[in-house]
Amino acid sequence: MSYSTAASGQRSVTEATPVALCAREPRVPADRLVADMVPPPRFDSVRFDTYVPDPGQPSQSQAVAALSAFATGLGGPHGPSARSARRWFAKKPAAPTGPRGVYLDGGYGVGKTHLLASLWHATPAPAEEKAFGTFVELTNLVGALGFQQTVETLGGHRLLCIDEFELDDPGDTVLISSLLRRLVDSGVALAATSNTLPGKLGEGRFAAADFLREIQGLAAQFRPLRIDGEDYRHRGLPEAPAPYSDDQVTRAAYATEGASLDDFPGLLDHLAKVHPSRYGALTDGVRAVCLTDVTAVPDQSTALRLVVLADRLYDREIPVLASGLPFDRLFSEEMLNGGYRKKYFRAISRLTALARDAKGLVSQ
Repeated sequence: MSYSTAASGQRSVTEATPVALCAREPRVPADRLVADMVPPPRFDSVRFDTYVPDPGQPSQSQAVAALSAFATGLGGPHGPSARSARRWFAKKPAAPTGPRGVYLDGGYGVGKTHLLASLWHATPAPAEEKAFGTFVELTNLVGALGFQQTVETLGGHRLLCIDEFELDDPGDTVLISSLLRRLVDSGVALAATSNTLPGKLGEGRFAAADFLREIQGLAAQFRPLRIDGEDYRHRGLPEAPAPYSDDQVTRAAYATEGASLDDFPGLLDHLAKVHPSRYGALTDGVRAVCLTDVTAVPDQSTALRLVVLADRLYDREIPVLASGLPFDRLFSEEMLNGGYRKKYFRAISRLTALARDAKGLVSQ
């Protein structure tokens, strides 16, 4: 990967801290896109037995049991040679043992990504036969490799996990639906989580019908798993810290190895120049994000880009220290009552958790 500097006189990435995210323009080669299709750092060590079901929500423990059984069923020979052997030696095709996909439905903060990553880890196959990525990362892979090469690259896999399936992007949804049909035909098992369609206002609304309708022709391949519950990130925890002053944030950035320091409005402008699939690469090597002058997000396009950045920061466990408005005031009432409200509440939830993680960066 390479970076370029946005302005003359900017400190280079290797010379000093803090760095500026606004000075970074990541370029991600196609081979890294494939290699990065594994659970992100936050979910690298999660397993089914580290998921703590809410005793008051039986659907959570039921989902763990169902996914554990699904993972077990993915064992055995796989790939082109195994399929060829079955064609030559089997008297007749084996009867299907059930859906080749699972869909995790529920509100934000119920642990869908934790369970999806646990499924990846529990599937009895080497890492090179399993892939894990967000919908945005998968569409970017198709753009980088081309449709047919993506089919060939992923077609030998045992499992493909897709987090945050974007039902609100009809064009990309149809593209990925075509890809998934080809992969299912190759024997790849599927697992997905998704957001609700625009206009579906309830965070916990059962969205399986929307999901199955949008992935045309694949409905029979998916078993919907409903996961009820409240946002675990704030269950019984103290409120997030109030924003700090610009001076506190700046001093913390200079005192923290590997920190970045950016003016929030400037960062929002910069995100418009970087493809969302590269937001993870934007934070490579960053151990804390420090933001001054946090203000309300001006429009929906900017807000949706910020949601993706919040997801990548959360995946990578990067604390966020900020001055200005608190994170629960980032989005307008109109946004929070609109079709993308589920995404915005997830971003608030995750940024609040990261703000709590950043408390130790400030000297009291």
